[in-house]
Amino acid sequence: MGTPYELTASVREKSGKGSARAVRREGMIPGVVYGGDEAPVSIKLSHRDLAFKLMGGGFMTTVVTLDVDGKKVRAIPRDYQLDPVRDTPLHVDFLRVTKDSVVTVDVPVRFINEAASPGIKRGGVLNIVRHTVEVLCPVDAIPNEFVADLTGLDINDSLHISKITLPEGVRPTIRDRDFTIATIAAPGGAKDAEADAAAAAAASAASTAATEAARNETKS
Repeated sequence: MGTPYELTASVREKSGKGSARAVRREGMIPGVVYGGDEAPVSIKLSHRDLAFKLMGGGFMTTVVTLDVDGKKVRAIPRDYQLDPVRDTPLHVDFLRVTKDSVVTVDVPVRFINEAASPGIKRGGVLNIVRHTVEVLCPVDAIPNEFVADLTGLDINDSLHISKITLPEGVRPTIRDRDFTIATIAAPGGAKDAEADAAAAAAASAASTAATEAARNETKS
């Protein structure tokens, strides 16, 4: 889990699109805190502080303490919106948590030991099926990443979730199958050569069959 941090926020007296636009004109970002046994609270945060945390990585998997007008609220980000043109934050949602909370998060996968993969050594390509894995885990034990070891994988081999070590108390949300994380695909040139060879073999077989048919027709 990333290092917990604190953000200062203030309560917004009004909600809705008009209020959100007014907040942005102040150089602030509108947001909401929900969950737990309390009603949702509309808030506003510093644009600079929020953008800094967003760009720093691990935003969605790190617990934050919100100082909302002096009241400390422990939460985890659940969603955020970015401006489609400027890529700056427009809105953020936070979920209240306690030390016993279990949350659903997407944990990034990091691949190691590419040099120890026979398939990659022979020109194979690492085909990443899942860059992240969605898991259920205790809020105070969110992994920073999962490590996927490519050692020994050859062309056409697959690496499944069962081959990744998960911390205690962490489990994938997909439980009904041993899903694929990545595969080692044949190099494009090899695929093209195989396709060309198959096409040539098919054409040769068709030509032979046509010749034989012509011969039989002549004999008859």
